[in-house]
Amino acid sequence: MSARPRLPRAATACAPWVRTRLRTAPGTACAFALLVLVTAFLAAAFPRSVDAYETKGLRHDLGAVTPARSVLEVSAPQPGLELRPESREAAVRQDTLATVHGEILKRLPDPVRADTAESAYGMRTSTPIGAHEPWFPRPYGLDPELTYVTQSGLSDHATLRTGTWPAVHGRVTLESREVEAAVTEATAKALRIKAGATIAVPTRGDDILTVRITGIVAPKNPGGSYWSAEPLLRTPSLVAKPTKETPRYYWIAALLLPPDAGPALLSTTGQPEVYWRIAPDGSRLTALDVPELRTSVASLEGGPGLLAVRDVAGSTATVATDLDEVLTAYDGMRSAIQPVVTVAAVGIGAVAVVVLLMTGGLLASRRHSELALLRARGGSLKGIGGRLLAETAVTAVPAGALGLLLAVVTVGEARLWPAAIGAGAVVVLVCAALPLRTALLHRTPQTHVDRDDLATARPSRRRTVAELTLMVLAVGAVAALRRRGTGAEGGTDLLVSAAPVLVGLIAAVVLVRLYPLPLRLALRSVSRLRGAVGFLALARAGRTSATGTLPLLALLVALTTAAFGGSVLAGVADARDSAAVRATGADARVSGEADSVPLSDGLIRAVEKTAGVRGVARIQVEYGVALPPAENGIEDAKGTTLIGVDPETYAALARSTGLGSFSAGRLKGKGPAVPEGTLPPKDRIVPALVSPSVAERLGEKPRDLQSLAGDFRVEVAGTVTRTPAVDGSSFIVVDSAQLTHRKTTTLLLTGSALDAKALRAAARDSGQTFAVQLRAEERATYVDTPMQSGAERIYLAAIVAGAGYALLAVLLSLLQTAPERTTLLARLRTMGLTSRQGGRLLGFEALPQALLAAGGGLLVGWATIALLAPGIDLVRLALSSGPGAGLLDTAPLRTDPWSLVLPALGVIVLTGAVAGVQAWWAGRRGSITELRAGDSR
Repeated sequence: MSARPRLPRAATACAPWVRTRLRTAPGTACAFALLVLVTAFLAAAFPRSVDAYETKGLRHDLGAVTPARSVLEVSAPQPGLELRPESREAAVRQDTLATVHGEILKRLPDPVRADTAESAYGMRTSTPIGAHEPWFPRPYGLDPELTYVTQSGLSDHATLRTGTWPAVHGRVTLESREVEAAVTEATAKALRIKAGATIAVPTRGDDILTVRITGIVAPKNPGGSYWSAEPLLRTPSLVAKPTKETPRYYWIAALLLPPDAGPALLSTTGQPEVYWRIAPDGSRLTALDVPELRTSVASLEGGPGLLAVRDVAGSTATVATDLDEVLTAYDGMRSAIQPVVTVAAVGIGAVAVVVLLMTGGLLASRRHSELALLRARGGSLKGIGGRLLAETAVTAVPAGALGLLLAVVTVGEARLWPAAIGAGAVVVLVCAALPLRTALLHRTPQTHVDRDDLATARPSRRRTVAELTLMVLAVGAVAALRRRGTGAEGGTDLLVSAAPVLVGLIAAVVLVRLYPLPLRLALRSVSRLRGAVGFLALARAGRTSATGTLPLLALLVALTTAAFGGSVLAGVADARDSAAVRATGADARVSGEADSVPLSDGLIRAVEKTAGVRGVARIQVEYGVALPPAENGIEDAKGTTLIGVDPETYAALARSTGLGSFSAGRLKGKGPAVPEGTLPPKDRIVPALVSPSVAERLGEKPRDLQSLAGDFRVEVAGTVTRTPAVDGSSFIVVDSAQLTHRKTTTLLLTGSALDAKALRAAARDSGQTFAVQLRAEERATYVDTPMQSGAERIYLAAIVAGAGYALLAVLLSLLQTAPERTTLLARLRTMGLTSRQGGRLLGFEALPQALLAAGGGLLVGWATIALLAPGIDLVRLALSSGPGAGLLDTAPLRTDPWSLVLPALGVIVLTGAVAGVQAWWAGRRGSITELRAGDSR
């Protein structure tokens, strides 16, 4: 028997599988790659965005605090008196202090880094010394007090305006009796100091140390740590002398001596001390450095770091800083925001996973016949799965890598490995979905596939057990979230964060279970009609695959996530609006210092005539009004705020702002108005609107009240928790016509387009200092940290991504059955079905599932927000540690109707549009193209 001839390799080779498949369906491959790219980009961009805004938030917080709080100050008392004079002098000279400064910088623990340009060292008198020169200004007859500082680097941080730089002549010692100094322009102006002036400083003996002013300088960077760590170096200050009588003020300022003049200060009575101010450099810090940074700061204040500092600065050196408080506030903000953001991330991640699984299912169903034929002809699951994995990986891996690259380029400084894990997870899921789906469906060769109608399907026991398990998990997650909120000890609780997803999953299961019931009822009703389109459409809707839980789950979770994100943004906006209203009391507020300076009639008229002003409420505010003793006889020092108003105008303002609405008739007294400056009748009783705390104090009977506005008896006519005039919890609102001494101290303005410039111009022209506060401007100040804005951007992206994935899920579910519907239309057209009837048929067929998804999305979104609202507080997300931080105690989550309705309507509109386009396209192609011989559809 002759051997079988061997053919050349080229003759036995066949076309490569992957290349053939990609060339056969390039459009599908491109669409699939685009989906993987977008999903990988979102998966990679989310952790990078969180890292980026947390890092920016840390740097913002460190840069926003005053240098006096952020600087690390190492200080030590003057060298001991028991030392020889030469040793004491050497210890405070510039070269010694500079050497210690360099050693301290070397011993700073990581990640504490110093901004060497703004750091400084020197010697200062810790106790100000009185100056008796007659040319000094004395506003209250008190001598100014001066601090003498030998801070390093003066010429590098200041510009000489007048005179010459201070310098040492020869070698300064304890016995030196004249040194030079400079002052800043602000100090020179306030204290009338000129170049050449001399100041006598008392010493411990009978001698005088003469300080000669040689120059006046201007700071180059007044806001930097060099000048602002101790603001007195830059700007003098008027301080009050402690006294029980009327406060008296005197000037306190600093004089800048040359660095080597320190020995001369040892002879003064100002308790001199040496110091090294280390300005922190936060430009390279990241959010991951916060735990180590907190540990390092604690170590410097009272741990190994302090011991290392004392090794070079002396055993009595101390380290003081407020960095630990700044880091604590930062952690509080991050801990409040992170769990809320995780809820959005888990929701979008779940939707993305479902849509990717749906995509794999669509590809598998489109190739079901092909793969079944391969399996029937002896193809192994391993071989078929390997080929499917190869063709999927060729498309998915480059798309995932490109998505990761775009995320890295788009989002700035952040860690790479979390983004790589996110994009890699997307690629792995995509590459595994199609082969695994094929292995599950084609474990045995299939010659015939039974119908899997939703209306006639009977779920198995395993499916029932799985559904009940998921329901228990969802109930537990929601209960946990309502009980303890979104935060958890040790980090974010993912089970709690997945509560919206679990609620959507249970809703999808329940709706799929209930879906056949109304469908059967509708089918019975339509069967009695004469037309066949409605009956055929509902019959076709009932033959939908029983695996329709996946598309419905995608829609419900996407709609719920979009609604949740929209509600978060709406809750944040409401909280900021409420805080702005409480801060101003109206659309604008015009008042003097402490609401105590009366406004002139000219100012009031000018404000009322300003463009955009629709209404003006004249308010009289008096703080610190003593309350009468409680009914039990116990007295305390707590006072209240008396507010005199016009009842009609103020009631309208309270209604419009939502701050303590009341009826104007409650404040109107029974008698006539009291003439200005006259004594009212002794039996007059003034009705008052009071806060709950004041109502408890006054009781139900009329009580006597004494104030600068007059003495009268007040009776509680009603209680409100808030009022527009003041933001406090203790107040009494009365009719200003019942006050003996009436004046207007505050104006509350309403209007839609107030002219801020005109209002401030009117306030300036009045001749006194009045503040103009606009609600819109106050509202804009509440977004002052990158963490707030970053979290809001993530939620906005969650809304857009949720809506996009919802629409994509609709398209995928319709595309899965598109060939079957196209063939159906072709067959029915041969029986006389018109193009318009074909469009109605497809629309009516898709309408039940669209209504199910939209209605279910509305219901689930509303229920999810209602269930989770008690456990979510948005006050830290809405208001940081800025000016509005203390205005609100809580900011609850509320339902945003637009976020619920618009995505749901989008699902219905898209479903109808796809059905109409498919009917139009099928009509253009004709029946002959679809009804081919041998077609099994």
